[in-house]
Amino acid sequence: MVDELEFLEGGNYISFSTLRKNGDWVSTPVWFAPGSQCYYLFSAGDAGKIKRLRNFSDVRLASCTVTGAVIGDWFEGQAEILTSAADQEAALEALRRKYGWQMKFTDTLSRLSGKYRKRAYIRVTLATTPAAAA
Repeated sequence: MVDELEFLEGGNYISFSTLRKNGDWVSTPVWFAPGSQCYYLFSAGDAGKIKRLRNFSDVRLASCTVTGAVIGDWFEGQAEILTSAADQEAALEALRRKYGWQMKFTDTLSRLSGKYRKRAYIRVTLATTPAAAA
């Protein structure tokens, strides 16, 4: 499992899958950063993935390309939308450490467009083993 996690963490994108009410998985390629026994990601606060997380905390992660083509094993986990300023800051710092100037540039564009304060930050805690491919 260590090799699979190293492969997952070595990429720039993960496929982040959330559940619809009908049980279907919806996958989206997103930036992510490892934290202390978790992974952080962010999204527009009104995005579909955020709405789905309010219904179901079950998620799946896999390494993927920028276009969302899955190139690694799926990992099951639980996700939560972060509400405290301290948790959100921890997520943002982890993302800035991983993506450097790219994250700072994204932050600047988000501020200019008025979307920065509407962001949602997510913490994902993985189960201990890769999920069966679906």
